Amino acid sequence: MSDETVLAVGAHPDDEVLGPGGTLARHADVGDEVHVLIVTEGTTAQYDDESLAETKRKEARRCADTLGVAEVHFGDLPDMRLDDVPHVEVNAVVESVVDRIDPDTVYTHARNEVNRDHVAVHESTLVATRPTSGVDRVLAYETPSSTEWTGGSTPRFSPTAYVDVGDVLDRKVEAFAAYETETREFPHPRSAEALRARARTRGTEAGFGAAEAFELVVDRREAP
Repeated sequence: MSDETVLAVGAHPDDEVLGPGGTLARHADVGDEVHVLIVTEGTTAQYDDESLAETKRKEARRCADTLGVAEVHFGDLPDMRLDDVPHVEVNAVVESVVDRIDPDTVYTHARNEVNRDHVAVHESTLVATRPTSGVDRVLAYETPSSTEWTGGSTPRFSPTAYVDVGDVLDRKVEAFAAYETETREFPHPRSAEALRARARTRGTEAGFGAAEAFELVVDRREAP
């Protein structure tokens, strides 16, 4: 058994399962207390129906139940507009949850993304998890349909850590299926088949049957 507190920070509903969903399930299975923070309401810039915000909250909670997440926190900032929100306001949303739950490990978006909301969340997570926060580790995850779509001179996501998710891959796919508003048909990256393919590919990079990949941002744990 473990006794860590873990926080996954995502800009939108479904980021938390698309990226580190299998890893969160692994944490829950060993007894860690797992939390998710969804920074935006995930609807205003993409859909006209404002009632979808509550639909996505329900989907997020169903997803969390499947993964074994203890609590989902909602920031309710405007979707696809975080580059217009003052940086200190985004910081405050992440800081409030970090202060409340005192996590040991935090997962957040990678810096190199085509989605500007993801970049803003990454930057605010670094502020919220600075050395005085008490957070031991920060890892950045990839988000299918954003991270891999960077191009040109933008540096690409470069994993430095892998988690074996072979035993929980089916759970990750089942959890993502809770997001009926976000699932797409293959070959879109946000499809069950594509999620399995990505996990298998990441697994071959690390010697696992299936894996999730991360960039280690900081590790302040004491050496044994």
